[in-house]
Amino acid sequence: MIADLELDARGLNCPLPILKSKKALAGMASGQVLKVICTDAGSVRDFQAFARQTGNELLQQDQTGPEFVTWLKRR
Repeated sequence: MIADLELDARGLNCPLPILKSKKALAGMASGQVLKVICTDAGSVRDFQAFARQTGNELLQQDQTGPEFVTWLKRR
């Protein structure tokens, strides 16, 4: 999957990955894809709730070692 923007949120704990993602998405056009890389395991659930609440589409979530990668599509 190709991201239009990649956000490095490694080392940040809740709620910072969500807040930084919200700001990044606000600057993106509808349909663009944001890739967020986190080390906070709680971000998985947080991004699921964030997508439901904001209407942005949660495309995919992966874990690679200690990193959690979330792909969001701007509404």
